[in-house]
Amino acid sequence: MKRKREHYYRYILIGLFYIVVCLIFIARLINIQIAGQDYYQESYSDGYYRRTATIQAQRGEIYDRNGNLLVSNEYTYSLYLESGSFPYDNDDKNKLILDLLSLAKEFGEYDGFERPDDPFTRKDGATALDEDFMKKTYGKRLTKLLLELGFEQDSEEEGGWEKADKDEMYDTLLSRYGLCDEDGAPKYSNSDTELLFRIRLDMELSYFSPVEPYTLIRDVDVKFIQAAKEGHVRGIAVSCDAVRVYNYPGYASHMLGRTGKIMAENAQYYTDKGYKLNAIVGTSGAEAAFEDYLHGEDGTLTIVEDEYGNVVDTYVSKEPKPGQDVYLTIDIELQMDAEDALKSNIELIVANGLADDRELSGEDANAGALSAIEKKTGAVLALASYPTYDLSTFNEDYASLRENEDSPLFFRALEGTYAPGSTFKPGVAVAALQEGIISPYSEIVTEGQYKFYDDFQPSCWIYAPRYGYGRHGSINVSEAIQVSCNYFFYDIGRRLTITNITKYSKGFGLGEPTGIELPEKTGILAGPAEREASGDTWFDGDTLAAAIGQSDHLFNPLQISVYVATLLNGGTRYSAHLLHEVREYDGTVVYTREPEVIASIALDANAVSTVKYAMKDVTENGSAARVFVNYPIVIGGKTGTAQVTKTSSDNALFTAFAPFDDPEIVTTCIIEHGANGTDAGFAIRDVFDSYFGLNEEEDDGGDTSDDENTTDEDNTNEDN
Repeated sequence: MKRKREHYYRYILIGLFYIVVCLIFIARLINIQIAGQDYYQESYSDGYYRRTATIQAQRGEIYDRNGNLLVSNEYTYSLYLESGSFPYDNDDKNKLILDLLSLAKEFGEYDGFERPDDPFTRKDGATALDEDFMKKTYGKRLTKLLLELGFEQDSEEEGGWEKADKDEMYDTLLSRYGLCDEDGAPKYSNSDTELLFRIRLDMELSYFSPVEPYTLIRDVDVKFIQAAKEGHVRGIAVSCDAVRVYNYPGYASHMLGRTGKIMAENAQYYTDKGYKLNAIVGTSGAEAAFEDYLHGEDGTLTIVEDEYGNVVDTYVSKEPKPGQDVYLTIDIELQMDAEDALKSNIELIVANGLADDRELSGEDANAGALSAIEKKTGAVLALASYPTYDLSTFNEDYASLRENEDSPLFFRALEGTYAPGSTFKPGVAVAALQEGIISPYSEIVTEGQYKFYDDFQPSCWIYAPRYGYGRHGSINVSEAIQVSCNYFFYDIGRRLTITNITKYSKGFGLGEPTGIELPEKTGILAGPAEREASGDTWFDGDTLAAAIGQSDHLFNPLQISVYVATLLNGGTRYSAHLLHEVREYDGTVVYTREPEVIASIALDANAVSTVKYAMKDVTENGSAARVFVNYPIVIGGKTGTAQVTKTSSDNALFTAFAPFDDPEIVTTCIIEHGANGTDAGFAIRDVFDSYFGLNEEEDDGGDTSDDENTTDEDNTNEDN
């Protein structure tokens, strides 16, 4: 009997041991197949798990036409959360994030952490959704998430959450991220809860997954990385990121543009092209225009882990392909000189305006633009806009830039549209000569006030009290351009008709796209069609105003340069363009942009020559003579002044070409509230100095008040 009891206990011990072993195996199986599913998503017969990570391709760099490096790459390390080995449990996830941020503070790397936006705002105890946030990409994704969580919108339109309980939304998300217990009590301090909530929500809205890692801290030191990896072998990884470096800070900012995350309105376009949603792309300027060349192709890194998540091997399974380098048509030295000249010109006008006893003499000048192109190809040499900004400090300066009343973010050279004033007259003169309305020797007796119509009788600029109601008398077309006689152009404009004015203006590219690769506003070419499209009527008197560059005309500065270049080219219009060449990483040229003729209008060589010589007279004996007196290069040009409002100085315009015999460069300067077109010529003179390598030091501070060679050509500028 005793022996039977011993066998009985022995069987019990063996059974218990068997049960314990089974439980261990079951627990391990659960851990691998369920709790550990985030680590072992892809199993292989060799017992190892392989996952992939993206190797970011090097973005192509941007150069000017002479090979000067404008935008380059600087490589930095970033710490990111890696979905393949990220903890499964919410508490572990939150602990890892807090530990890493605490470590970043310890190593002085916390500046590399960018606190995500919080879509929930709290004021006077009420919780609401931030309207600006909800309009962006992540706002649309939050809407989708809330719908999946069972919340109902009032409407499908943006902001359709007015009746929804925002506190319930917030509490639901807190619970989703393990930031409170089952009773709703917080697990962390208020500051840590807010921080974790922002990060965890941002991770979800970033579509954090094996193919979409989440960058937590950017631009970190190697020592910090080592410390982070020693303390946390799972859930984190390191990337080498390229940051754009602007080698001429503060210059060409509008033209070069910026890079950033894919915007909501472009998401479908880029995903269709195979981009990841967190990819960095060009968002403006040349960065966006030439994205297809610059972006490159990302590579793939394969990471091999054992069953415990330890990395046992890494290898490149797909080599990244660097982006191609883009060479622009601009000359950075000329670009810098153009921007400096524009700024100085505006400051000069303001100073002289303040010193002038007369009101509205340019004291309110505050902005402007300048365009310079190659006459024979349409290649852009410089595009200046003032005020401007510095790309290298854009993020820090953004709030002040956005609030600045002078709109420094506005690219006036392409997006600003202005009445051309008397710069429009050379085109009307060529059209009148071409159509046989006048000959080079035809004279018109100008009477000061044009009285052809009973109900509209505009006056020439000289027919004003300050000039003793003067008249230009009997003059031909060359003299009319030189003295910018409005009366003369009223008459030939009426006889030419608005139909022909429109035909030739379109041929010159006015009111038409210039062809440049960057966004631009094409403005308005005045005429019956445009007026009727807006529901208004075109009157005969409107043709008179249109003939002198007023009425509804609005053009950007580049369009005016293209128009003058087209006239000089005998009616051949080249596409304005910024792209010069594309090269591979090793310097091999893969594409060269050739000049492209996009339109043409037949012009008689004698008509062009007549107007061209008249424009030379403008700079030698006419309104621009005091700016170009004794200038070593013969040039041609035309001043213009256009009224904006009766309570501000007129806009000042100047367009010019050089050298006269065989023009190479066409430049247009527009200064908002510059008062007098002649004074916009100082910036153009400086650009010509730079382009032709002149070393003369000219005194810009001379008297810019009206003298015998100055014409306030459009100071009456009646609104029609």
